[in-house]
Amino acid sequence: MQGKGFIKLIAILLVIACVYQLSFSWKTRRVEKKAAEYAAAVSDVDSIRDEAERFYLDSVQNKPVYNLGFISFTYKEIKEKEINLGLDLKGGMNVMLEVQVEDVLKALAGESASDPAFVEAIARANQAMREGSGNYIGDFARTYREISGGTPLAALFISPDRKDITPNSTDSEVEKILQEETDAAIDASFNILRSRIDHFGVTQPNIQRLPNSHRILVELPGVKEPERVRKLLQGTASLEFWTTYNASELASALNRVDDLLRTMGVEEVSETVETGVPAESEAVVEEAVIAEETTEGTTTDLIAEVQESEVPDSTQMDEALISSRKDHPLFSRLNPMYAGGAVIGAASAADTATVMKYLRMDAVRELLPSDLLLKWDIKGDPKANGMFYLYALKVSTPDGKAPMDGGVVVDARETYAERGAEAKVSMSMNAEGIQNWARLTGENVGRAIAIVLDGYVYSAPVVRQKIEGGSSEISGNFTIQEAKDLANVLKSGKVPAPARIIQDTVVGPSLGQESINAGMFSFLIAFILVLLYMGLYYKTAGWMADLALLFNVFLLFGVLVSFGAVLTLPGIAGIVLTMGMAVDANVIIYERIKEELRGGKGLSLAIKEGFSKAYSAIIDGNLTTIITGIILFVFGNGPVQGFATTLIIGILTSLFSSIFITRLLIEAIVNKWGKMSFSCKWSQNLLAHPNIDFLGKRKISYIVTLALVVLSCISFAVRGLNMGAEFTGGRAYVVRFDQPVQAEDVRAKLETAFSGYEDAANVSFEVKQYGNENQMRIVTQYKYDDTSDGATAEVDRILYDALKPLYSYDITFDNFRNTQNDVNGILTADMIGPSIANDMTWGAIWSVLFSLIAIGLYIALRFKKWQMATSATVSLAFNALLVIGIFSMFYGLLPFNLEINQAFIAAILTIIGYSINDTVVVFDRIREYMHLYPKRNLRETVDGALNSTLSRTLNTSGTTLVTLLAIFFFGGETIRGFIFALALGVIIGTLSTLFIATPVAYSLMKRKKSE
Repeated sequence: MQGKGFIKLIAILLVIACVYQLSFSWKTRRVEKKAAEYAAAVSDVDSIRDEAERFYLDSVQNKPVYNLGFISFTYKEIKEKEINLGLDLKGGMNVMLEVQVEDVLKALAGESASDPAFVEAIARANQAMREGSGNYIGDFARTYREISGGTPLAALFISPDRKDITPNSTDSEVEKILQEETDAAIDASFNILRSRIDHFGVTQPNIQRLPNSHRILVELPGVKEPERVRKLLQGTASLEFWTTYNASELASALNRVDDLLRTMGVEEVSETVETGVPAESEAVVEEAVIAEETTEGTTTDLIAEVQESEVPDSTQMDEALISSRKDHPLFSRLNPMYAGGAVIGAASAADTATVMKYLRMDAVRELLPSDLLLKWDIKGDPKANGMFYLYALKVSTPDGKAPMDGGVVVDARETYAERGAEAKVSMSMNAEGIQNWARLTGENVGRAIAIVLDGYVYSAPVVRQKIEGGSSEISGNFTIQEAKDLANVLKSGKVPAPARIIQDTVVGPSLGQESINAGMFSFLIAFILVLLYMGLYYKTAGWMADLALLFNVFLLFGVLVSFGAVLTLPGIAGIVLTMGMAVDANVIIYERIKEELRGGKGLSLAIKEGFSKAYSAIIDGNLTTIITGIILFVFGNGPVQGFATTLIIGILTSLFSSIFITRLLIEAIVNKWGKMSFSCKWSQNLLAHPNIDFLGKRKISYIVTLALVVLSCISFAVRGLNMGAEFTGGRAYVVRFDQPVQAEDVRAKLETAFSGYEDAANVSFEVKQYGNENQMRIVTQYKYDDTSDGATAEVDRILYDALKPLYSYDITFDNFRNTQNDVNGILTADMIGPSIANDMTWGAIWSVLFSLIAIGLYIALRFKKWQMATSATVSLAFNALLVIGIFSMFYGLLPFNLEINQAFIAAILTIIGYSINDTVVVFDRIREYMHLYPKRNLRETVDGALNSTLSRTLNTSGTTLVTLLAIFFFGGETIRGFIFALALGVIIGTLSTLFIATPVAYSLMKRKKSE
């Protein structure tokens, strides 16, 4: 093999890179284990131990805990680099939000929103959106022109506050501006959501704006309060401008507060964080809860007094804390060294709640100005060791509200200084804002004006002079990203449409842990079975393939971590499936080598020829599977994208391992011992010379195929499909009982409960056993078009009232609907609105069609025969149709879920990719035979190709099927239907290659030849 040294170098570098990436997960576990050990040494009381563990982790947030000699990492940094677990493994909440463009247009239109033509155009645009259109603005503009008889769009949106739309603006210009305003509204909503999530105390949150849509996806692992999340994410943004105190004006008062707290002895009693609503602001509630939950930030300088060890001695730390906090209860938590301007001090995340508790005490409030309002900054400042600044705002209005709100902001954008790279933010206001801003800045020259969003200070620029005209420039050594963020904050004040939740899924931690256990066990079983299969069938060469497979799995995990991919349960299934497919390349190579050896060639030459002749089939087969993986990634979301990611990366790592690593190992053994076994005695001549007349049976296969298609179509018409809530809209629950229950009993209770609601008379719902006998999956379409918290709470209450008698004890409503409990009640709750359900339906249809078209085009270009492309496409369509048909015929009859959901669509696309892999190998051999034996009879050539690749076909299908069966039986209920579809696809795909794709290609080529 040429370039052997280079391949070895690449392999060594990949191993080093993977060890480096995976080491962060190992180190994170070590630090968290030591935090637990420290907490256990502090107290046996759960609440105190949890607080101590949080305190320990907070103390090392910005402290180096992982030293590699040339670089060191803090706990916060290694936490960000560890393996990310998806919600289905960790538990948590997945939320899809959508900005309502209708509300954006109504806000921009103002009084014109009551125009009948405008109202009708909005209604039709909404209908087009529900039917799958992705161009709301274009649909609205086109419909408005039709209804109004060609009235210019500019007439609707002219406003004294807007200078970009004039009576002379063309419709295309107005459309462009409307699209820009919509994008700005989505960006502003995204910024608001991101800042709220950053303060929610969730480690490794994921928030992303979905391309080519008005949607934002939010994933919150480990979240404990779904209702609070829904309220927080859907709340209208509150942008305010506040006048401030100078820190020097409050210095003496804060000293008196510190003395008072010391006299009161507040540090001598155990503290609990108050979460009641304070008199001055509801936002303080969020501050207290956030400080209690978050692990962001660092502790105060007290940590410097503690010994520099990875596990602080609990006694020494407690003594240091007690001594300092007894003497200075306030200043030991709120560091006055950072005071200046409107900032009165800085505190670690762990201390913010206690600081606010102290400053809300009645005795303390008497020492502070009555018009003082305290607000934390939005994020910890790295210059202050990650601590949070506390700003002193001044209430200057009789009603206690901010003197100005964000509604007056017309525009804001980041700008750049003429010299240097300093970023600034420019802001313009409407007529009302111009007047108030001039007054406000004129009265506060030399003081800061705080820009507050959702109760947090984003910036507090100092006023240098009175600003007239409403145009302002804010500077402050901003980075480009910080300037963009502040501009988005300022624009959020005019966001006319808050994001609305259209789908959310809540997964409890107990089901997540069960999924981890089941997934890992199935992974282990499948891995062992594949290793044994290869070793026992191909002997020494098989064991070398096993070593390459081990390297492949290690490489795959390392690459996943380096890309920041999220590991989900379908992702684990993708890894296991990749293992089954990984040996396909080795099987193709080994079967080729065995053919060369049977042809009388020497070992070294046979190995060289075997690898060389196998490359085209391997590359073609894997490229077609990658095509389906890419389509999966583009059209899927969440778990489906996780599956696609692991599938694509797994194919790439498998190619490297199978082609290069395996060859290095084989050649090393041959060079050292001069021999190598590629089969055992029992498998040496197995299927070596089959002589099956596949083409002679093609008429029978055509009849069977047609019969199966007809049966599937009849089933579609009579039984239909068991469409999941993802495609119909609705709510799906997994409920656990404390004892075994019967699905019929659960269904009867629900029928009785729903019959009491007038608008639920014709609502369908479904009940199925889900895993163990004490778990049921309940799907209801009751109020599927209402995604509000009120409707969700109503459905939860109906379920509770109906199912409560099935428990052996008196379960409370709160415990029943708390997805974070680890015992009984709702384990997962999934809500999908009709809008996203419609999009999923079309997305599924387009993804399957695009994959068929893309693969057909690839086959046509690669093999230069339209007959092969046509037959392959027909065969793939049959595979997909038959799997869907079986799901239609047997749902409700088999003891596991056969629901049509996103995972099922992922399975169909994977089947298409896998089946074409098999077909490509046969087509590749046909092409080779036609080149080597141009005068041979076409039928003999095709039959010969089928027979010569039969051993490879059955071996690859066998290893893949073994892995899928391991997942099916041991991987848990959550993916059983998904795996069943894949297993069906493997069996059907293998048979269709032999009896449909190749015979159809032969028939078409024969007809052309006869013409």
